[in-house]
Amino acid sequence: MSGEPVFFGVRHLSPAGAFHLRRLLDDVRPQLVLVEAPADLEPLLPDIVRSGTQPPIAMLAYTREPPVRSLLYPLAEYSPEYQAMLWAREHNVPCRFMDLPSDVFLALSTGDGIEEEPGDEAGEEDCAEEAAGERKTPDETGPDGESGADTAGTTGNRPDGKDEREAHELFWERVLEHAADGESYRLGAAAYGKQLRLREETENRGARHEHAEARIREAHMRRVIGQALAAGVPAERMVVVTGAYHLEGLRNVPPLTDAELKALPRRAAACTLMPYTSYRLSSRSGYGAGAKAPAYSSLIWQGLHRQEPRWHARAYLARVARFQRQEGHPVSTADVIEAVRLADALALLRGSAVPALPDLRDAAITCLGGGSLARISRAVADTEIGTLMGTLPERVSRTSLQDDFDRSLRDLKLERFRTPVEQGLTLDLRENRRVKSAKSAFLGLRRSFFLHRLRVLGISFAMLRDGSTGRDEGWNLRWTPETEIELVERSLTGNSIRQAVAAHFRQTLDEAGSPAAVAAVIEEAFSCGMSTELHRAAAALQAVSIEATELGDLAATADRLSFVLRFGDVRRMDTRPLEPLLQQIFLRCCLLLSAACDCDDKAAEPILSAMDSLDGVARAHAFLPEEFWLRALDDEAERDEGNACLSGLAAAILLERGKMPDDRLQRLVRRRLSPGMPVDRGAGWFAGLVRRNRHALMGCLSLWEDLAQYVDSLDDEEFKRALLVLRRALADFSAGEKNGIAENLAEIWGLGGAQTSEVLNAALSGEAEEMLQDIESFNFDDL
Repeated sequence: MSGEPVFFGVRHLSPAGAFHLRRLLDDVRPQLVLVEAPADLEPLLPDIVRSGTQPPIAMLAYTREPPVRSLLYPLAEYSPEYQAMLWAREHNVPCRFMDLPSDVFLALSTGDGIEEEPGDEAGEEDCAEEAAGERKTPDETGPDGESGADTAGTTGNRPDGKDEREAHELFWERVLEHAADGESYRLGAAAYGKQLRLREETENRGARHEHAEARIREAHMRRVIGQALAAGVPAERMVVVTGAYHLEGLRNVPPLTDAELKALPRRAAACTLMPYTSYRLSSRSGYGAGAKAPAYSSLIWQGLHRQEPRWHARAYLARVARFQRQEGHPVSTADVIEAVRLADALALLRGSAVPALPDLRDAAITCLGGGSLARISRAVADTEIGTLMGTLPERVSRTSLQDDFDRSLRDLKLERFRTPVEQGLTLDLRENRRVKSAKSAFLGLRRSFFLHRLRVLGISFAMLRDGSTGRDEGWNLRWTPETEIELVERSLTGNSIRQAVAAHFRQTLDEAGSPAAVAAVIEEAFSCGMSTELHRAAAALQAVSIEATELGDLAATADRLSFVLRFGDVRRMDTRPLEPLLQQIFLRCCLLLSAACDCDDKAAEPILSAMDSLDGVARAHAFLPEEFWLRALDDEAERDEGNACLSGLAAAILLERGKMPDDRLQRLVRRRLSPGMPVDRGAGWFAGLVRRNRHALMGCLSLWEDLAQYVDSLDDEEFKRALLVLRRALADFSAGEKNGIAENLAEIWGLGGAQTSEVLNAALSGEAEEMLQDIESFNFDDL
């Protein structure tokens, strides 16, 4: 290339690179600055360098059509590209992006036009490319909706991948991040990138996707450089900021022609800016070209501006000590001084004039952690990774869905939860009568609607805690960069959170093939406070439930409808139209119970849960014809043809409701636990009976007498069969319930209650445990 521009090779998150680049720009005073970034993201540049923008931030490009793929370009305060952009703004110099447009990047990342090896594996050369500035960020959203962004470029399946990466990290810091001057950094980075490229050409002759992609990118950057030269910009007044890996390519790869550019595959894409976090910048998050320790890199950046080569070392150890003191762990000033001295000594022993991260960490462990990393692990993480989160001015390069999210946070007073640190929030959904405005009175309810809508969309900002009820809810809230990516992806389905949720419900209803799936939409629409979608789903449920015959599915449907009806007043929604629908489904369940109970023990498990659910539904709503349910239970309790465990549960429910007189229970017990009854059916019936109302059964001495007589009547093989069923049936009894059984048996056997309880609750001997394991693994059906 005649009249070569001023090339500056960097690593993308290099504080020394950013510092020395600004000095070079001050010396050269260029007429044009070219930066390695997707060319079509250049319209974001004014917002990137606005005074209200605080890094870390990221440029995000994403496909307009599913499956959504995205391309991230993170920037920290100490990113050389970001400082180049700032310098250009401060000096009114044009700055242009010269890499491939994002729509081409996103198409190439699918393998269009390039043969791609399966998987995301990368060998040790990828670790080196990261160190030299090769950015690899295209990603594809997985089926669960969670983005896999920035996974490319991590170490692959070579056993030495991790060691290789750490070696490159350490070499880069010792030699380049602490280089004596800008020229040393520039020449060292160029030589490093050249050696990596040479090794790739000699050791990796297979045309891998990323290598072919790198050549295309370099050809496009050469094209942009050539256009600038043709436009009259003197080569010596043009500064090109790129990854050190690309320097040789920019000198030797032919520029992309018009025909070649036109032939490149493309996928329609949009772009936006988003806040980022220091953790997401770190290599721990999976970002391929990440900084191992972003907060530590920031200390190096600050030290360079102070012109104190060792300032970062003192700051690192002082920050660890301050964190420990704040956590209540004593650390003296003398300990910090000794740690600084030890770090200097370790650096000299390892061939470096300035302490690097391993030296500082070893010194901190020795002097501040008493030799244990575990004692200072949180302090080290805070000092090396940090919790910094970037900010953007309002309405800066945002999608309408992101704007709606931000407006909702402000309106619902949730802005304080927009931090990378998880915080809990408890909501009372009932009306607050101590305030005057309706908006404030139902703040908890409106927050609940919003958070449930985010949950339905798969936005990771909000996580509903277990144990939440229809009146009170517990949430865990935490903002991450993934939150912003997910919001951007959902913008394809609606311009607001509500519209996106409505679209999601419509799609779910179109795909739903069972009453329970439709009822799940009803419950979700109810939780989200969306009446229109709720009634649309109710109409769909009316149609799909007409032909339904599976009891478990219908019982789950009834349970969801019952929840909505029970808490409709709390969420201030008119749910009365659901009453006839629940009544219809409940009657169908009553009619299907007998047929569903004709099954084996394996198929009985979901029926047991269905019966429990249906009884709860019947108790919760006075408008349901409870007599149909009791009649179905009554018939099943007497039947000998159905599953014995289900018959026992029917009897237990009737007993719990006071519909099973003592004489009838005694008659059923003696019939079911008689010597003429097959042992599996007798023990199975008892297992079903004790699933409910255990307290009442504890006081029924005749029941335990009949059980004791029944067990005594069994031969050895029958006893082994019964032992399995009874042991499982009684396994989840509490210690108090087991003591109650022991007292009953003690009275029957004429023994002391305490003695019997001690025997029954004692741990099994090794021989007994082994015998039980043998019995449980034996297939009695082969007998």
